[in-house]
Amino acid sequence: MPQYRKDGVTRRLCASVHLDDDFAQEVDRDLTGDRLNAMGLTLGVNFVALARHARVAVRRRAALDRQLAALGALLVTALLVALGGLIGGRGPVAQIGFYGLLGALASAWWLVHHAESQARAAAQQVFRDPDRAEKLAPPVEPEAEAWLHELKRANVLPYADAAALDNPFVGSGHELRETVWQPIDVSKPAEAPGGGKLPILSFDAIDLHTYVAREMESISGLDGLRARNRLYVLGSHAYMLQELVPDRTRRPQAQIPKQLVQAGLQSPGAAMRTHLCLERVGEGGRLIVSMYLRAILNRPSLTWEVAVYAIPPLGARFYRLDRLPVASFDRWWSLVGHATSHTLPELRGAVGRIRGRGRTRRRSAKFLKKVRRDITDQHVIYDYGAPDSLRERIGDWEQAGYNERTDAADFLNRLQQGVLVATERFLKDHNVDTSSFDKAQQNINTQTYNINNVNGPSNIGPGGQIGNPNAPQGSGPSGPGGGAPPNKP
Repeated sequence: MPQYRKDGVTRRLCASVHLDDDFAQEVDRDLTGDRLNAMGLTLGVNFVALARHARVAVRRRAALDRQLAALGALLVTALLVALGGLIGGRGPVAQIGFYGLLGALASAWWLVHHAESQARAAAQQVFRDPDRAEKLAPPVEPEAEAWLHELKRANVLPYADAAALDNPFVGSGHELRETVWQPIDVSKPAEAPGGGKLPILSFDAIDLHTYVAREMESISGLDGLRARNRLYVLGSHAYMLQELVPDRTRRPQAQIPKQLVQAGLQSPGAAMRTHLCLERVGEGGRLIVSMYLRAILNRPSLTWEVAVYAIPPLGARFYRLDRLPVASFDRWWSLVGHATSHTLPELRGAVGRIRGRGRTRRRSAKFLKKVRRDITDQHVIYDYGAPDSLRERIGDWEQAGYNERTDAADFLNRLQQGVLVATERFLKDHNVDTSSFDKAQQNINTQTYNINNVNGPSNIGPGGQIGNPNAPQGSGPSGPGGGAPPNKP
């Protein structure tokens, strides 16, 4: 059967920056702008490709505004000349002004038409080309791309201080559950086959994390499951790790030595803890379910700290591409209508948009200059933490259909059961008696998850059963237009 491509969300976002100027500005500023705080995780999005297309879109918008501003000045001049000729009774002068007025309007119409035509062509090309999203736009600054490449394999993430009391896993979406599982006694040796007791093999939390990370994909049956130990650091404490913030006037690193990540598990402290991050991306990247685990081994007991989050499909604004006409006449007529209805508003707003972007750049540069001066001269402690992620901001639970809800239930069930199976196997491999684990497992398996959807909560329990069966479950395809077509964008 046809399958969704894994890069469907990336290509849809790359297409959307060409059609949505505000989104293009936001992406360009977030991914390549000067900053001090960390950036949220990529979560299935190719940030390099997105940054490249956003830069193309931003430059096209800036060039159009400059041209429209010049034509606006010409338009005002022509209007004054025409009025002066009419008032003074000089017909030829008024005629010149009138023709200048028409010429400026016609030129502005053509510029708006041409820019929209270019934007739509670029959007449709990147959306429909399954293999060249990153190559269809020129590179941005090498240092920015290098940082975005590192972010794909980030093993550390500073989180904003504002999230410390609620959700240190910033950018991971909607909280489904946060809990600490029932402790397991790991001090009793297992029975030997011929009688007596087997010697317990020594292990620590790092060994357990490593085993679960290595075995979870095969145990859970979730192909493509991403498992990685990641150190989460409170943003205002990030400067304490020199390897994370080598220069306090620059943004934090996305990768640090593995030994520091392990230390955050073995001996957490100073608001720095290491979690095993399990991330499963659904069909076409529409849904992302993440489970964060931390083994707490305080002998004689072991327990798991567990947090589960989900990010819904993209919001409705990112499906405009599906409604663009592609037939020759329909496309031509649509562009004519767009240029006709947008020429005057574009002309009136060109100067304001140019000034607004300039003010934003100056305000940002002034803020960063002041903060850097305070850090250097006053030794101010700065919050380097990421407040969220791009993928989280643009998700919308109203676009989550039946398929997404059932996929989330399946992922959660498999992840929870997989962790339990992996833990049991690990303990048996180390000759630990699992009777205490068996009792804890019975309690853990009764836990449920709450998943928001269009019509309200659905309680997803063991076995993927949906609680509250009388509640409405929604209908229709999974998002506008049913999402990306099979084997296509």
